[in-house]
Amino acid sequence: MTNVDLSLKSALEIDGAMAVALVDYDSGMSLGQAGTGIDLDVAAAGNTDVVRAKIRTMHRLGIQESIEDILITLGSQIHLIRLLQSEGGRGLFLYLVLDKSRSNLAMARRQLLNIERNLEI
Repeated sequence: MTNVDLSLKSALEIDGAMAVALVDYDSGMSLGQAGTGIDLDVAAAGNTDVVRAKIRTMHRLGIQESIEDILITLGSQIHLIRLLQSEGGRGLFLYLVLDKSRSNLAMARRQLLNIERNLEI
């Protein structure tokens, strides 16, 4: 198993995790995925648009900070987009889908950060 596969498997162990993907936001392609309940190829492409739009908006506003994560809350789900900050992870994000009733957002963000730190691309 590759480091990416192990990282995705670890993400699925987060309380309430349903699905996870590692996505290249230059191409919109998923580099790895795990879990069920959502079409991760469609989600990868759609969330790439979200990331690109936010980066463009920040640039236009003159905001010189990097995005840590983007949070989308739905009635029954939480979608967390974590942009990788490592040099090797530039242009990539982790996309995690959580069952809102079985997850703790603060813990999920912390665990996803730890997974990011250990991920080698």
